[in-house]
Amino acid sequence: MHKSGFVNIIGNPNVGKSTLMNALVGERLSIITSKAQTTRHRIMGIVSGDDFQIVYSDTPGILKPSYKLQESMMKFVTGAVTDADVLLYVTDTVEQGDRSAEIVAGIGRSDIPTIVVINKIDLTTPEALEALVERWQTTLPKARIVPVSAKERFNVEGLFATIRELLPEGPAFYPKDTLTDKTLRFFASEIIREKILRFYDKEIPYCCEIEIEGYKEEEGIDRISAVIHVARESQKGILIGRKGEMLKKVGKAAREDMEQFLGKKVFLQLFVKVSGDWRNSDRQLRRFGYEQE
Repeated sequence: MHKSGFVNIIGNPNVGKSTLMNALVGERLSIITSKAQTTRHRIMGIVSGDDFQIVYSDTPGILKPSYKLQESMMKFVTGAVTDADVLLYVTDTVEQGDRSAEIVAGIGRSDIPTIVVINKIDLTTPEALEALVERWQTTLPKARIVPVSAKERFNVEGLFATIRELLPEGPAFYPKDTLTDKTLRFFASEIIREKILRFYDKEIPYCCEIEIEGYKEEEGIDRISAVIHVARESQKGILIGRKGEMLKKVGKAAREDMEQFLGKKVFLQLFVKVSGDWRNSDRQLRRFGYEQE
């Protein structure tokens, strides 16, 4: 008997969805930083065995949209709720779930097998965790409740076993050696964006979009050129920094990560371009892959 299915991961920002998916997939596929809104697309990671295939989908954090980019991000979330074979709703030991009340109510009304994953249990006490488990069992009586620490990899195997148990029977969707549906270009842009999130404060990371203009694979080296789009001239200045020092810092860190990810040398060129209010432009958002069909 072969089992397969789409396992979609949703939850509020900063509860550890990307860390959890990376732990389940065993590859660094999703950006992990402490800043909110780090995942903007649905990122798929695929795990296959002899008698199963799980297609994980990490989604942006649940938020109230304030511009068109965020509206598009939330479409990925609502889509993930409806097209899952198994739903992982990720919460943690400290968050207040008010922002996602509507989503949680929708999960309660649906018949999709759901696992409430209580993450970061290394940061709480057994008594507090027990109370949290009871609360979630009352809120979503049909769901399985699985406490984990994705960062410490505690009970990730237990969660994996529960997911496999809930999978429907079916054939594999992808060849068994496939790790993700995303391209190398996509991961190159995500690595650059992660460095911007790490090195810059305030609004700068949220005003940037990365476009890979050129990606040439050669023997022993990949040659990549990328444009960082920003909304205003002042942001361009901050991004480049004095004598280009900040941009060089981003480029060096991103190149080192890419080399580790690809297992080969990388030549990386970065450019910065002002593209107006791209976060509210339907045309620009389509170009950057946000508009859903």
